Order: sequence, then structure tokens, then C-alpha cells
Amino acid sequence: MTDVTTEKNWGGNHTYRARIERARSVEHLQEVVAASPRVRALGSRHSFTDISDITDVEDGVLVSLADLPTTVDVDPASRTARVTGRAAYGDVATQLQAAGWALGNLASLPHISVAGAVATGTHGSGVENGSLATAVASLDIIGPDGELRTVGRGDADFEGSVVSLGALGVVTALTLDIEPTYDVRQDVYTGLSWASFDANIEEITRSAYSVSLFTRWTDAGIEQVWRKSRLDEAPVDLHGALPAGRTLHMLEGAPTESITEQGGVFGPWLDRLPHFRMEFTPSRGEELQSEYLLPCADALTAIDRLRALGPRMAPVLQACELRTVAADEHWLSSSYGHDVLGVHFTWLRDEQRVYAVLPAIEDALLPLGGRPHWGKCFVADAAAIEPLYPRLSDFRALRDRVDPDRVFGNAWLERVIG
Repeated sequence: MTDVTTEKNWGGNHTYRARIERARSVEHLQEVVAASPRVRALGSRHSFTDISDITDVEDGVLVSLADLPTTVDVDPASRTARVTGRAAYGDVATQLQAAGWALGNLASLPHISVAGAVATGTHGSGVENGSLATAVASLDIIGPDGELRTVGRGDADFEGSVVSLGALGVVTALTLDIEPTYDVRQDVYTGLSWASFDANIEEITRSAYSVSLFTRWTDAGIEQVWRKSRLDEAPVDLHGALPAGRTLHMLEGAPTESITEQGGVFGPWLDRLPHFRMEFTPSRGEELQSEYLLPCADALTAIDRLRALGPRMAPVLQACELRTVAADEHWLSSSYGHDVLGVHFTWLRDEQRVYAVLPAIEDALLPLGGRPHWGKCFVADAAAIEPLYPRLSDFRALRDRVDPDRVFGNAWLERVIG
């Protein structure tokens, strides 16, 4: 048990209010859940709000899985691997690579926990690549009574249980789809004009297995294009953008030793698909993040609206990344039902000024179907979010059945889900 008055999230902008208990084993975790009136699970703490905290029950508990082991059990016959939920993607990837296997995609940070990333709909990039949740074949979940159950692909509750915001229980293990290991090259281009991007957006986003585009919403256009390819190819014509002559960081002036290798050098998938190396502190740490994911069909309209907001965002914006994510069928996934363009903002860690500009961004993007990333900063409440998710009422019904007493509830869920 720990006094949590000094325990913070990764961004350093939130101090947890409830006590933290470190689970010594899955059995111990079951006992803690069964004995507690209110429980939330902590993973890598990479969310930027009170999504994981408890604020309204004095005897509630935050359970940390940090002391549980990272295990990766590969089943070659089914092409799956069972991994512990607290494991960081980078650690899972290292073990898979050693066994000759790989995941189909990774997020930009390998440091995030598998369970937490999946629960919030976190994603990588690629027109044909779904979010990290689409690789999940099954989940082991501790329910409010402390009992451990498994929900698998094909079960009636599966599509509502994967991206679940921690509202249905504590995920202790996941079974993930895997494939034989592969190599990737990463090439960075600079100087893509808005005119070229607007005229060729689909071709550019389809030009590699994973594509990320960075802008600060100025007349400079798309300042960097990061192409991650599984093909050994000559440099492509990227509509006026030029190959970078050196390793670049997406944040101006940031040191590049933390960045995964660029320059078209082929290497293992786990060393190219993330933007950051596992052995370094990712990005700058002291920052806030927001992201909105909207139908690809409305991408150019969204970009026009954001360009108009560029001067308002500039004082607190470090960089903005555009990525595509393929559609899926997970009820609370930000790519439920259609392919999306993710617009990801890395802000200065200045909550007052960031939250002052978010309403204007949401006024621009939510009417286009833009869905806020669950783990990042946004101001939309349940009334604003409900029209964006056709299966939200089904999720509420599932939650009522699985956790009628709201053991896994908190103020954030009430504010955002209802």
C-alpha cells in the first residue's frame, strides 16, 4: 500500500488521489478487487486525465500491476501469443522477435502497457492497419466479484469488452494475433506543401505500410513525412517533398538519439514501427496530448478548419501528427465502422491554455464525426460523445450487466460515458 500524494501520471499533469496497492500476483489482485467497493487499474500511466483515478470513494483503491511479470507465451499453431496485461509493448515485442514472431503494428511509443493501450483504442498508422485492439483474440478479466473470466473473439460480449476504458474489470492477460517476424525501413521526407498534400492525400497515406505526417498548421505545410515500409524500395516521388539528409525529431530542437533509425536502413519491425526507442525516455515527457479521429472522407474539410485555427494553437502546440487507421467493429473504438484520420496534438504542459483552445478544435471536428482519443485531453462530455458512437447504449447495457454496482466506475466515466 502506498501514499499516493506524490504519484503522478506520465505527463506529470495529474496526481492520483486514491491509495495505490501493488498486486503481488493475479490471486492477490482478485482478493483486492473482491474486497474493494471501488477499483481502478493503473498501467503505464500514459493517460493525460483522471481516467484511471478515483475521486469520490475514500476506501477505493488503485491497483498497480507493475510488480507482475511480463510473460509472452507463443502458440505457433494458432499464430497467437498470450501476454500479461501490464507488459509494455516494447518488452512483448522483444520476446516475440527472439522467438521469430511479430505483431502487425505498434504505436509510436513502445513504453505503453498492452492492456491500457487496447482499452483506450490506441493505434499506430497505416491505411490497412487497424488499431491495436484489432489484434486481440481474447481477454482475461477480473470482474467486480474478483472472479477471473475470459472473453474471446466470437463471444457475444467481445466487441464491447476490448476497448472498454477499464469499466468492465481489470485485464490481467490478452491473447494477440502474431505473424512471422519481418523487417521495416523508415524514410523521412520534408517540405510537402499543403497544395500537394490536398491533391494527393490518399496516394500519400497509402505510399507505405505506415505513414505519419507532422505539421504545426502553418504555411510551411506538412513539415515531415515518416514512411515505414516493409518493401526494399528506391526513394519514392512524394510530390515535391525531399528525402531528409539526417535523422529528424518531430519536436523542434529535441535530441534525436531517442528516435528509431531513419534513412532507409532495413531493420526488425520493433525497431522501426515505433517512433521512439524503448531504451530512451520517449518524447519530452513534460507535455499534454490530445487526439481526434474522424472519417477519412472528411479529412480535407477537417484540415481546412484546423489550418484556420493554426494561429490560436501555435502558442501551446509543439507538433501535430496525422495518421490513418483502418475500420474495426469494437464498440468504443475511435475507428468503429469506418477508416479514420487521426489528428494528434502534442502540447506544452500548460493545462489552462491547452484546455482554452480545445473547445474550438472540438467545434471544428466533432460535427465531422471526430472522436476524441479516450486517453488524452478533451472537453466533450457524454452528451457530445453519444452521437459519435452508434453502440454506446449497447456498451452501457453491457456495463450494467457486468458491473451493476460500478465497482470499476469513477468520475471520468460518469462525465464521459454517462
